[in-house]
Amino acid sequence: MQGVQRKRRQARIGAAALGLAFAALPALASSPAAPAAAPVRSPASAEQSRPNFLVIMGDDIGYSDIGAYGGNIDTPNLDALAQRSIRFSNFYNMSRCCPSRAALLTGRYPHRVNMAGNGTSLSLEVPTVAEELRDAGYATSMVGKWHLTAAVPIKDSAEHLKWLNHQAYFDRDFGDKRTYPAARGFDYHWGIIWGIADYYDPFSLVDNFTPVKSVPKGFYLTDAISDHAVDQVRQLGKGKKPFMMYLAYTAAHWPLMAPEETIQKYIPRFSKGWDALRKERYKRQVELGLIAPGPELPDLTTGYAGNADIAWDKLTPEQRTIQIRKMATHAAMIEIMDKGIGRVIQALKDSGQYENTVIIYLNDNGASPEIMTQPGYDRPSETRDGRTIEYGEYPQGIGTETTMAGIGTHWASAANTPWRWWKREQYQGGTHTPFLISWPGHMGNRAGTMNTDVADIVDVTPTLLDLAHVTPDTSKQPIDGISIAGVFKGQKIARAAPLFFEHYGARGILDGRWKLVSLAPEGPEQKRKTYRPWHLYDIAADRTEMHDLADAHPEIVARLDREWKDWAKDVGAPHYDEPAES
Repeated sequence: MQGVQRKRRQARIGAAALGLAFAALPALASSPAAPAAAPVRSPASAEQSRPNFLVIMGDDIGYSDIGAYGGNIDTPNLDALAQRSIRFSNFYNMSRCCPSRAALLTGRYPHRVNMAGNGTSLSLEVPTVAEELRDAGYATSMVGKWHLTAAVPIKDSAEHLKWLNHQAYFDRDFGDKRTYPAARGFDYHWGIIWGIADYYDPFSLVDNFTPVKSVPKGFYLTDAISDHAVDQVRQLGKGKKPFMMYLAYTAAHWPLMAPEETIQKYIPRFSKGWDALRKERYKRQVELGLIAPGPELPDLTTGYAGNADIAWDKLTPEQRTIQIRKMATHAAMIEIMDKGIGRVIQALKDSGQYENTVIIYLNDNGASPEIMTQPGYDRPSETRDGRTIEYGEYPQGIGTETTMAGIGTHWASAANTPWRWWKREQYQGGTHTPFLISWPGHMGNRAGTMNTDVADIVDVTPTLLDLAHVTPDTSKQPIDGISIAGVFKGQKIARAAPLFFEHYGARGILDGRWKLVSLAPEGPEQKRKTYRPWHLYDIAADRTEMHDLADAHPEIVARLDREWKDWAKDVGAPHYDEPAES
């Protein structure tokens, strides 16, 4: 492995001891010649019985954005995938890019692998699922956004901006190469190392370890990611090894950038504003069975730094025009991603690998309220040819590479319908994601069904290892997730422990019907000192977190608070002072 000195972990091929073990699913093996529930298999004898994996991740996409979850964006390929999948209505993530990606790829809470916040590198001590699968005989590939390598800015801010602007330092590495995807188990990687990218001229773009210094005219990052993914599927499909592909799109993370023709298509769909959109999507979600009609639709969540907190009917005509264009661009970005996903799935079918490929789709967190106000760190100040890039709530030219615009709190709240809050927070709007999992030809009559069990992003790695008959390496840190492979046999998901959440002081614990949660402390992320008070919700009766029961059930608050603190100590979550009053 280039640039990495790590001992090779022994990968034992056999039924994984992971909650709902694949050993309990002998009927799922695709090769009738393979002995059912054999205790140990060599990689050679298990090749044909082990599925391929395609894990697709969207970025900063709201719970209700895609059609299969109530959205009015054209996502026919994801909607068709949903009809062939088990669709989860109650799947959780870590509420932000880096922590969610770390949990996805390791099966562990991000705190265990040095990714509790942003701006650090994934621990070299704990294996990724790609490393585990590659050691077990899989071919591995990644296309798209990594965001698990610490950024190393140039100390001189002016020189750093030149680097971000593609105006100097073209050969400079984007961080420690030992932490790149190509050094963490992926045989191939094409995509961005950092988390922010101009869609027309992305920063931190690499081909394995080599910086991509320029892109051709007409380049658009989402299309390029799809192109490389299609090419990889075609190559992997010709090989003799089973394969795992991680396809991590940047859409629809800000900056809002998309072709004008696609943006214009969506202008009329969002012309009534965010309040109307939320009501329309909520109605569809009830019709789809994603949520019962009983829970109330909470008020629009607002009040985030950098955002204008103003009602739709109070906006000027000029402000409405810009706000509509924001959401139209967000939608255009998702539609283009969906088209690419359709091409990737078609490539799977053309390769003859479709029937034996487990396909997963999910997002890293809820929609983002972020409005950037100035360049720096990972945000450029100019385009490559010297044009100034605008920031703020109402920039001109949204959709082009001369703005670094985001959708803001109001549209983020609408995109996350029916939940409260958004990315970074541990409320449902930050931690809920669509989750689709399919295995064509191996699902019986469960394709197109809804699963209401609680599952989490830490469950993805254990599930892949379980289906691949690989026992994980837990010599450095325990696995926190469980395998949910049993859903292919109609089995319930049984969790032995609560789910825990923490990100820069935003906290949560979900234990059965009870969810204890608090908003992030006020102030800059790196300078927060005091937790905010806990709030308690009965998620079984109040999924939209409308009715705080903390005062009515102090004994439940105390119990969950102790459990959360024990977990925080175990995983190394930061300790802040307790609130002065609750």
